[in-house]
Amino acid sequence: TIPIGIRRLVAARDKGCAHPGCDRPPSWCEIHHVIEWQHGGETRPENLVMLCCQHHDHIHSTEWSIDMSTGIPKFIPPPWLTELWERT
Repeated sequence: TIPIGIRRLVAARDKGCAHPGCDRPPSWCEIHHVIEWQHGGETRPENLVMLCCQHHDHIHSTEWSIDMSTGIPKFIPPPWLTELWERT
């Protein structure tokens, strides 16, 4: 579980689902660990992103990844989609 204070920080930063083009509000979203906690990922805003249920499932079941190196979620498409994604 994500402590309420941390959830509020992530919600304020992401303003809902952070996936590009999604408009789901924070109340419809879950918090995703970019580096999963069972693999050593910390429950800190720098490792968390707000995603709606659809995009949360999508991140877990596809080759998309999220880069948090700038403190803002950046979605990285799978290699086969990178060229198309960069054109948009």
